[in-house]
Amino acid sequence: MTNHSLRIALIGFGEAGGILGHDLAAQGLEVRAYDRLGEQLRAKAAASGVELCATAAAAVAGTDLVISAVTAGSALGVAEEVATLMTPEQVFMDINSVAPNTKRAACRAVNAAGGRYLDAAVMAPVPPQRLQTPILLGGEPAQQVAAWLTPLGFNVRVVADDIGVASAIKMCRSVMIKGLEALTTECLATARQYGAEDAVLASLHKSFPSMGWDAELPHYLVSRVAEHGRRRAEEMEEVAKTAADVGVTPHMSQAIVATQRGLVERMAEQGLTYADTLPFDWTRLVDTLEATRRG
Repeated sequence: MTNHSLRIALIGFGEAGGILGHDLAAQGLEVRAYDRLGEQLRAKAAASGVELCATAAAAVAGTDLVISAVTAGSALGVAEEVATLMTPEQVFMDINSVAPNTKRAACRAVNAAGGRYLDAAVMAPVPPQRLQTPILLGGEPAQQVAAWLTPLGFNVRVVADDIGVASAIKMCRSVMIKGLEALTTECLATARQYGAEDAVLASLHKSFPSMGWDAELPHYLVSRVAEHGRRRAEEMEEVAKTAADVGVTPHMSQAIVATQRGLVERMAEQGLTYADTLPFDWTRLVDTLEATRRG
């Protein structure tokens, strides 16, 4: 099989799945997708050259690589469902951000049904770099899949033969990345109410001059919570599980869950969507939410 004859099924056609599908179909590959939102994604799929299927079975049938790109909370259930639809020649590539033990449970389900399971950890947001987003691979089919994907423009690296190592790297990193987003959200929302935000940001810039505290970084970090807080909270629940599974009490991870979810829930209570905040400015969002709170 040549790389350009690779047939791919995407389970989940959201942000990551949509980008992967578009960029692979643009290279002439056969790409199918299934998403529980169904017909709502018909136009998006058509514009990307992706065949949107009515069922997961239709998407998976006859493909070589099945990429699961769903929410953290749905990842294991999707693996268990799709496993029953696969043949021994097919590979299930799980790019979802979940705990190592969740990946291991998914692997057992796929292997029990006769399929082959690949642990994949996406190490950065997909939109900016698209196929060049760094992805770590682990598991028996890792070398084979790397040989399929690298010529197509993917930035993949095999890090382990065992399931869970790639995921552990991603989960531990998320404590820092999602934690920085949550800390910034809480820090600046508080500082704004005291009129202290300029001094706080100046102090942060002085301590960490290379990070961009005096420019776009604060807007970017808070925007990630405003746009993806619910999904990030699910991921951080898996991070907390990752820590707890090895005897580390996940105090910080649990607090990050509350902050990430808390902002989007507060926005939802006010009927505010991320699209309503564009072009994004963290001060405007904080002021809007505070004005509503005060009535």
